[in-house]
Amino acid sequence: MKKQVYSFGNGTADGDGKMKEVLGGKGAGLAEMCRANLPVPPGFTISTEVCNIYFQNNNQVPNEIDAQMLEALRMLEQRMGQKLGDTGNPLLVSVRSGAKFSMPGMMDTILNLGLNDQTVLAVEKKSGNPRFAYDCYRRFIQMFGNVVLDIEKHDFDQIFEGRKKKVGAKFDTDLTADDLKAVIADYKKLVQKKTGKPFPQEAMHQLTMARDAVFRSWNNARAIHYRRMNGIPDDLGTAVNVQAMVFGNLGETSATGVGFTRNPSTGEKVFYGEFLINAQGEDVVAGIRTPQPIAALESVMPEVYNQLREITTNLEKHYRDVQDFEFTIQEGKLYMLQTRNGKRTGPAAVRIAVDMVEEGLISKSEAVLRVDPQQLDQLLHPVLDPASKKALQLIAKGLPASPGAAVGTIVFTADHAVEASKKAPVILVRAETVPDDIHGMEVAKGILTSRGGMTSHAAVVARGMGTPCVAGAGAIEVNEHKKEMTVAVNGRKLVLKEGDWLSLDGSTGEVFEGRANTIEADPSSGILATFMGWADEFRGKFGVRANADIPRDAKVARRFGAEGIGLCRTEHMFFAEDRIPHMQAMILARDEKTRRKALAKLLPMQRKDFAGLFQAMAGYPVVIRTLDPPLHEFLPKREQLMVDIAKLPGADLKTKKEMVSRYERFGATVATLKKVLPELLARVEELHEFNPMLGHRGCRLGITYPEITEMQARAIFEAAVQVARKGVKVIPEVMIPLIGGVRELENQKKIVVQVAEEVLGKAGMNGMKYMVGTMIEIPRAALTADEVAREAEFFSFGTNDLTQTTMGLSRDDYTKFQMDYENAKIFQNDPFAVLDQDGVGKLVGMAVKLGRGARPELEVGICGEHGGEPNSVQFCYRVGMNYVSCSPYRVPIARLAAAQAAISGDKSEAMRTA
Repeated sequence: MKKQVYSFGNGTADGDGKMKEVLGGKGAGLAEMCRANLPVPPGFTISTEVCNIYFQNNNQVPNEIDAQMLEALRMLEQRMGQKLGDTGNPLLVSVRSGAKFSMPGMMDTILNLGLNDQTVLAVEKKSGNPRFAYDCYRRFIQMFGNVVLDIEKHDFDQIFEGRKKKVGAKFDTDLTADDLKAVIADYKKLVQKKTGKPFPQEAMHQLTMARDAVFRSWNNARAIHYRRMNGIPDDLGTAVNVQAMVFGNLGETSATGVGFTRNPSTGEKVFYGEFLINAQGEDVVAGIRTPQPIAALESVMPEVYNQLREITTNLEKHYRDVQDFEFTIQEGKLYMLQTRNGKRTGPAAVRIAVDMVEEGLISKSEAVLRVDPQQLDQLLHPVLDPASKKALQLIAKGLPASPGAAVGTIVFTADHAVEASKKAPVILVRAETVPDDIHGMEVAKGILTSRGGMTSHAAVVARGMGTPCVAGAGAIEVNEHKKEMTVAVNGRKLVLKEGDWLSLDGSTGEVFEGRANTIEADPSSGILATFMGWADEFRGKFGVRANADIPRDAKVARRFGAEGIGLCRTEHMFFAEDRIPHMQAMILARDEKTRRKALAKLLPMQRKDFAGLFQAMAGYPVVIRTLDPPLHEFLPKREQLMVDIAKLPGADLKTKKEMVSRYERFGATVATLKKVLPELLARVEELHEFNPMLGHRGCRLGITYPEITEMQARAIFEAAVQVARKGVKVIPEVMIPLIGGVRELENQKKIVVQVAEEVLGKAGMNGMKYMVGTMIEIPRAALTADEVAREAEFFSFGTNDLTQTTMGLSRDDYTKFQMDYENAKIFQNDPFAVLDQDGVGKLVGMAVKLGRGARPELEVGICGEHGGEPNSVQFCYRVGMNYVSCSPYRVPIARLAAAQAAISGDKSEAMRTA
């Protein structure tokens, strides 16, 4: 049978540090430390594969593997000169989890296994310390009872705390051996009551039960949630490490602790950690007693401290990374229980990577690979002060839609956000946002919605603005009419009103009542600049652009290293207060002449916007998408109009004035409401669609109303001429959205080219380079990409809509059953957050290949939300795209992800054009 159990101890080990997939991180670390002859208590590791076998085998370990475990146990007993369950000289062991990827605190541990009513007497006799013996036994019963027998920890704590109260003990260590005997007796009664059976006394039975419980902990709720958060596959399984116990609770010369070779929060090169004298490992992390900083160990046990420093320094040099270690001191002797690469914050990760290059420990390429691209978020956005978070009440949790911290007073409408923001920072709270809210979103410090997902309107726009956003906080009920939000907190109904303070953590999705302090990020940090410079070296020709609609966003994008604009959504410009009336007039027009009159008023406004973008992106390309959304989005809501018309006959003057305020821009007065509202409703009804996402939008609007495309093209090229005359290099790229085939593109391209030649010719700038391309967001466009490429000079994949149309999923409605799909493991990730490489990705790869086959110099990019997601960016690199485009604040993340793809040796460079 295949080897599934690996022994270690006394300077030898069956495995080594490279076997994390087999031994898990903890087991691989123990094996490597043994091979280095470090003081490691001997033991054995049951492989991660056995965890999967256990689940596949109806929660049972096969007899053949049981036999391997027994053989390893006999070797451990021989090494220790003790025997599990022996009443004269018993072996006690710990049973711990250990997956390939560190999952701290997510799975279970059991200490002091092997104790029972007889072996505890032997431990008492051998140690000469009754309190120690019974302290170990009560700990074991509690951990075993909780982890293996599923008895609530709270039930044990009640008994223990009750005993302390009864005898007046302040600390656990104040309890005597007799007190602990009484606790043990009560623990055993609890076990009998909860399970109907006495506490297990046979040591080998304890071991198999504990091993199986650790395997089961792989699928506990917190472990599953942690894996989902960190993208760890569910099928890896956990190893089980069985190790001879060493004891930090033998008295004042014994201790236990945890530490890092560098500060995991800041990255500073300092010895970092905590320890407790006369304690076992869980005491340090459980907060039962206040630990001492690890530096204090030098004065308490100087020799042990120096030995620990030497060992951990050598471990860091050996692994060439920060080490997270655990240790126990038993009667003055040091034992190492764990070493693994330490988890760290984003700022710490960058600092450590740069420092280690300067120290000669790692190369620049290794440094770039060491930082998770998502961690850069922490360096680019303000964050909530951790102390403030602890002090405030957590009231809800939603999706971390746009990172950073936001603190402000609650407002429920975009209009009020604009007014209130003049006096105080505001948080815009909505059931969901709509394009009309753009002005309120612009001034809000943060956005909170009770509905919507990671690619909802609120999320997409907020990320583009760099505004923190928590979306889909379903526990919150928003009542815009009453200007209040309600949420159940700890069994009580909390009502927050307009003007109350709220704090959002857009990086975690947490919502706090009250006013938190924030810590500002410093994107111009010297260390970050150095690190990103290295990333750009490896990234090479692969570009990173930004999605930006206004000059302000473009300037932010350039500050974060964007090399152009990959998507300017022109419709966002039309929602501005001074433009929406002209846009609505154009929509309500019944003939081309009236439409052109309204468009003529919009032309100078669009020209000014485009000029600002060209100026901000001097020398870099700017991709401008022609009008995309359906026209009804610019008009009042159909349902609201119907309600107002129904109310109108019996409405009083106050109500009518409220209606006038809503429809004034359409010519409504108190006197004309009866005429204006039905006419307006009639036009809205004409534009109403059952499925607007697949309706009259994108290039279809330009084909029906060519004057819209003509106006936008004129604004683009007149702006290009205006900026070019100032000596600024301008590179316009006009993108036609939502084509299903080449004929739609031909139609719209003809208009753009005709206007471009006219404007550039008149300005004497016929030599200005520009391109006309298309957004690939319909499967048919991808399938016929060879035909499309004969007209298109560039492709930009709009993967938000391409995901919807390929998978048949509405991104707004998918959130209602998203968790069902993820829990059933139908989807590993939200396909609107992480590109579906097997399905949508296959279409993308096919389109790139077909397009380049027809036009070898075809420029290819992506402008959907996936352009800033690291796994998706790496996919884009592999299929040979020229660039990705993402929200400005995600540009550094995309730069790093692309660099990591390049370092990983993807063979797509030959596909990429210069």
